[in-house]
Amino acid sequence: MTAITLYGLPNCDNCKKARNWFARFDVAHEFVDYRAHPVPPATLKTWAQQLGGWEKMVNKSGTTWRNLLPQRKNPGSDPEWILLLKEHPALIRRPVVVLPDGAVSVGFTDNGFKKLIGR
Repeated sequence: MTAITLYGLPNCDNCKKARNWFARFDVAHEFVDYRAHPVPPATLKTWAQQLGGWEKMVNKSGTTWRNLLPQRKNPGSDPEWILLLKEHPALIRRPVVVLPDGAVSVGFTDNGFKKLIGR
């Protein structure tokens, strides 16, 4: 069985919580820093489709979003969203969890992870 993949940023508090949760419950996983290892455009598009759209993938409460020019906050197409997330990876909600079957989840809560992982 392939391990769970956790995408995020090393200094992100939610990513740290998720990694600690995995360690506490002894869940095998791989961590991918998506600044150091950018996520391919096709993968971003797949995530957005699975999560219910680009809006579900974007963290609009962070400073990166608030500092964007107003015209950048309304991408009208997949290529525009992909370019925005490539330029500003911190806009991707964290962490992104990809299960061995390809299912995608975003964000961290203790109960959410218990349901997701089955612990």
